[in-house]
Amino acid sequence: MSEYWWQTAVQPLDHVARYKAEQHQQQLTKPRGALGRLEVLAIQLAALQGRTCPRLERVWIGVFAGDHGVAAEGVSAYPQAVTRQMLANFVNGGAAISVLARQLSAQLEVVDVGTLGDTPPPAGVLDQRIAAGTANFTHAPAMSLEQCLAALEAGRASALRALEDHAALYIGGEMGIGNTTAAAALGCALLDLPALALTGPGTGLAPEQVRHKQQVIETALQQHLAECTSPLEALRRLGGFELAALCGAFIACAQQGLPVLVDGFITTVAALCAVRLNPHCRAWLLFGHRSAEPGHDVLLQALQAEPLLDLNLRLGEGSGAALAVPLLQMACLLHGGMATFAEARISEGGA
Repeated sequence: MSEYWWQTAVQPLDHVARYKAEQHQQQLTKPRGALGRLEVLAIQLAALQGRTCPRLERVWIGVFAGDHGVAAEGVSAYPQAVTRQMLANFVNGGAAISVLARQLSAQLEVVDVGTLGDTPPPAGVLDQRIAAGTANFTHAPAMSLEQCLAALEAGRASALRALEDHAALYIGGEMGIGNTTAAAALGCALLDLPALALTGPGTGLAPEQVRHKQQVIETALQQHLAECTSPLEALRRLGGFELAALCGAFIACAQQGLPVLVDGFITTVAALCAVRLNPHCRAWLLFGHRSAEPGHDVLLQALQAEPLLDLNLRLGEGSGAALAVPLLQMACLLHGGMATFAEARISEGGA
């Protein structure tokens, strides 16, 4: 059987650029290691970008939206109509990610990969709907194989558009009522964990509602787990259109040499699935923040990821990752803009 596109090789890291960045960092007018993780980030970005002094001037934010059949089980505090309503809010500039994108001068692309409704999405939204929401995975697989492949391809296409725009960093965001349920179910299947391990309040559920959500996820796991013999099968049975699109985008970015900044709980599940589909893409993933969703820590540990921020966020949309962008930019500016000891005619300290 021929390879799927996501199984092909990712871009290798530039170890020469990493070495040169390390040497440059040691010559800057400060004690070695004084800038802590900012130094590590600059060196990591140097290896990813293939330049001694990396730059993050253009940022691409791709937000994928889709509805979930499992929402019929009462797993969200909001009605499904909110998914489509938020699309208009994104493109009209009223959502948190819209505000952050403006501040960062980032390109914000909103892609509808599967919301409910018979009418086209709002103007300004890229219409790539695969179906009007996924199936209720407590009764059937969330997606057919063809639908899952189409969602992965939609994510890949977004990554390629980011490259055409000369982006230096890709952020994936999501919107979809019920998608913390889908993400938790998929994460549990990939990590072989019970529903309890990853189920949280999502949009703000009360404790008794969280217990119901947990039961719904456990039901889905009991139905599908035996058939989840591969990451792709787990994704199509328990994921969602926006989760699959994120997964495809992350892998495509790694294949094309575009660093990714992962957002919160839902996008980290997509990142985990991407790494299971193509383990080498992990090197291209940075992690923006630690979500308030309790299962996020489990996912971060599984990916050996250390997020940049911890602000008790749980909004999604790519907002936590966007907030971390200035930190990455400052790491690059410090690395490339500080004087060396020789330039400043300052004596270096001893070891």
